[in-house]
Amino acid sequence: MDSKISQPGGRRDPAGRRPLSQLAILTEAIRFIDEQGRDRLTMRQLGARLGVEAMALYRYVPGREQLLDGVVEVLMEELYNDTMVDNRATTWQDYLQQLAHGVRRLALAHPQVFPLVASRPPAAPWLRPPLRSLRWVEAFLEGLAGYGFSRAASVSTYRAFATFLLGHLLLETAAAIGLPSRPEDDIEFIESNDLADYPLITELGPQLAVDMFSDEFDAALEDLINRLTTDLD
Repeated sequence: MDSKISQPGGRRDPAGRRPLSQLAILTEAIRFIDEQGRDRLTMRQLGARLGVEAMALYRYVPGREQLLDGVVEVLMEELYNDTMVDNRATTWQDYLQQLAHGVRRLALAHPQVFPLVASRPPAAPWLRPPLRSLRWVEAFLEGLAGYGFSRAASVSTYRAFATFLLGHLLLETAAAIGLPSRPEDDIEFIESNDLADYPLITELGPQLAVDMFSDEFDAALEDLINRLTTDLD
């Protein structure tokens, strides 16, 4: 968004409703998406939750697209405060561990919103999702420099770290949301959707359904750190 997010403290409605502010609107938008998903979010629906007409929101947010940008900025502020403020990691490996788990906490706290973090246009085209906050990435690179990383090593680490987080967390948040069931009138075009035609998938279904995301995240993060250690030697 073009301007800084305004803090709470807007004018109180004569009827006694809570005051409007840019931050209050964006925070309510996050709650709405958490509960009902991004596709159902409209300015009218959001206004109704805040007890105002949709037109009242435009004084603070120009439109829905800017609203979504603001939602991402609020989440990035949350991530920055959680991971960068008072970070006391003593090694770069611990630093990456803390940051990775901070991003995962954010993703699992807002699985409906997190895909927005990965899909909204970045402030700079070379920033990789899901780590697209200029302030966060600047702090991330400063942190690596503090552990003795060269400029080139910092860039390659950022790229590998962002790619790891994107792949794992988009998959995990999709699983957390849950996929819609197939309609009864689903049409088959190329392949059969009858599980009876796939005996191995049917047999291994219970094992495939086990939630291993936490263990897989830790194992993959450890593998990434080990690979980076080898590359830096």
